[in-house]
Amino acid sequence: MDQETFINNFAQIFDDVAPSDISMDMPFRDIEEWSSMAALGLLAMVEEEYGVRLNNQDIKTSNTIADLYTIVESKKS
Repeated sequence: MDQETFINNFAQIFDDVAPSDISMDMPFRDIEEWSSMAALGLLAMVEEEYGVRLNNQDIKTSNTIADLYTIVESKKS
């Protein structure tokens, strides 16, 4: 799993967000389209692409996309 692929997959959750608009240090809640539906999309994407189940607490304790990436990586091992 690499960060560029994670960003590309993360961007696909949204209708109007390009991967180039996203960086690992970006607070994902600052994305205008972030919503509870986007959170569900994130859960589905992570499970489909990485075989990892995130929970609500994982999202609540994360601030940046890098935080989410780190959790996914830790759960993959």
